[in-house]
Amino acid sequence: MSVWIKNAMLCGEKTDVLIEKDTFSFVGKLKEGQSFTADRVINAEGMALLPAFYNLHCHAAMCLLRGYGEDMPLMSWLEKIWSKEATLTGEDIYNGTRLAVLEMIKSGTVFFADMYWYHQDVLRAVEDMGIRCNIGVTFMDSLGEKTIKDNLAFLDDYASYSNPLITFAPAPHAIYTCSGKLYMRCFDNAEKNNLYFQTHLSETVDEVGNCKKLHGGQTPTQYLHSLQVLNHRTIAAHCVHLTEEDAEILAETEVTAVHNPCSNMKLSSGAFDVPLIKRCGVHTALGTDGCSSNNNLSMIEEMKTAALLAKHAYKKADTLTAKEVMDWATVNGAKAYGINAGRIQQGMQADCLLVDMQNERLVPSWDIVSDMVYSADSSCVDTVICAGKVLMEHRRVKDQEEIVAKARAFVKK
Repeated sequence: MSVWIKNAMLCGEKTDVLIEKDTFSFVGKLKEGQSFTADRVINAEGMALLPAFYNLHCHAAMCLLRGYGEDMPLMSWLEKIWSKEATLTGEDIYNGTRLAVLEMIKSGTVFFADMYWYHQDVLRAVEDMGIRCNIGVTFMDSLGEKTIKDNLAFLDDYASYSNPLITFAPAPHAIYTCSGKLYMRCFDNAEKNNLYFQTHLSETVDEVGNCKKLHGGQTPTQYLHSLQVLNHRTIAAHCVHLTEEDAEILAETEVTAVHNPCSNMKLSSGAFDVPLIKRCGVHTALGTDGCSSNNNLSMIEEMKTAALLAKHAYKKADTLTAKEVMDWATVNGAKAYGINAGRIQQGMQADCLLVDMQNERLVPSWDIVSDMVYSADSSCVDTVICAGKVLMEHRRVKDQEEIVAKARAFVKK
């Protein structure tokens, strides 16, 4: 499959792009009289071409609980959510994940790192939707030994899964739900199978305080470091409450810290320490978290919130610039999962967006990066391409009405 994108604005210049299979094979301006032969031609006159977004932390099917547990601190919220999640079936998870992916595509996201239940049904949904995903298989001690063994066996079986868009990760939930022994079992599985490794880390003040009490004064980062479960394939969500030493550990071990500003603010967890992260050189990406604590999956909104929160919390206008947060949402997210993407360049994976420059939010268009971070919303995104495949054109996604209807049926049930 080949796609020729004609007359798109890229870095202020009209540009032609040829996608062959899943890769940008040409990015530039054709000479007079030149053309491509392609299976599909998209006339992008009046549109800007941008990298797509990578959502590095999400509980996708939780969109079925959007608006269910509101105005509560983390632990109270978790108790309410967990009681409702216990009623979900595999089919619910499938339909909820499809709804989440629909929302992500509509807002320009082509990859998400999920951490949820019923991983077989999550797999079925992401395959149907054609999006990239790292499927995190959730572990907690409370699941019991049989389920833990079954989950580890599943990861063994799917370590060499044939779909290049889909990978898997053992995902021990957090230090307050998983023992050190369980963390090490999960990490050993990741190392054996060359998988990524997801967890929540230092999300709240209480998490840090309780960890210090239980583990000889160690912070959550120090504790996980002592278990030797931090490396370049470790993806740590939240990382709100870090010490200088914590940040240095994350930088040295090449962990990716995932900032989730909307969720952190809604659950009053605190403000991500952007100056500390930048000073220590921690690789950082952006995520939405789940819809029950956000309440949407728009990386556009997440970028704006991250930038504004950093400026407000640290009283400096350039604490987190539009360019920096755009990189967190694009190239940094791709790099964290070893995807050669996040920029519009020849030889890179063809993940991209076309945004409508006639949308009122993008006028007068002094700077497209600033506009996308501070002004745009999902309505600006016209076309979404993932690994060379068009997932949305003119804001239409395949089966979108059916996906919404099935999610609504869950509430009625």
